[in-house]
Amino acid sequence: MSAQRALLIILDEKIRSDRLVLPTLPDIALRVRERADDPQISLQQMAEVISQDPALSARMIKVANSAFMGRSIQVNSLNQAVTRIGLSQIKNIAIAMAMEQLFVSQHKQVQQQLDRLWRDSVQTASVAVACLQFYKARHSGCKLSSDVMALAALVHNIGALPVLIEAERHPEVFGHPAFMQVLIDKIAAIVGLKIIKSWGFGDEFMPVVEHWRKPRSEPEPGYTDFIRLAAINRNYYLPELAQTLLADYVARELVPVPEFMQQREIADSYQDVRALFN
Repeated sequence: MSAQRALLIILDEKIRSDRLVLPTLPDIALRVRERADDPQISLQQMAEVISQDPALSARMIKVANSAFMGRSIQVNSLNQAVTRIGLSQIKNIAIAMAMEQLFVSQHKQVQQQLDRLWRDSVQTASVAVACLQFYKARHSGCKLSSDVMALAALVHNIGALPVLIEAERHPEVFGHPAFMQVLIDKIAAIVGLKIIKSWGFGDEFMPVVEHWRKPRSEPEPGYTDFIRLAAINRNYYLPELAQTLLADYVARELVPVPEFMQQREIADSYQDVRALFN
């Protein structure tokens, strides 16, 4: 039996028996989420929670001063940053900023794969948020939020993470990157749903994780559609399917033109979101 086939059988069995080890959110993300769900928490108390992680504190100040939040007067303290971001958005943004801590392995080849997975996730988030902001500026009735979009994009392919970690025990398969991609495409949606549920994420994240690989448009624009725009941008779909989907998105004004990343407003927003993860 080939190493690839053996790994596929192992993963299938672990998924069916709920024995696949799923990643857990970083401790600081768990603390922020727990306190954010407390209706009695104050902005000062939330700032105290975030201050326990200096790296996250610095990133939250960076977010508060970014175009993501409108670029008003610069803030210089965590208290000011939390006040500007607001309790309604703080949970999703803080979790998004802490997500990179999950993409770590002691195995060099696995770490290379995790680095690529994280880069793809950041790229997806940057494109998806930029396109959503463009759409929201022209459709005032749109209820989709940029903070949910950013986090949804970062976890859209989270199911690939435990697949790569499990494959760490089978280093011979990393000599076959095409197989690894097929394996991830086959299993990641199922595993991703298990992760999202175990993390207690809201229902709006489920369709993203489950359906983004399918090149179709929804009756009403949703987070998954903007993930698909990012997938089109990185040539994920077959060209003919991508062209059909993109033509529909242009007709429905999700983006203005097929070459939407050349649109100045979208391109500038894309750069602003990417800068948050540098």
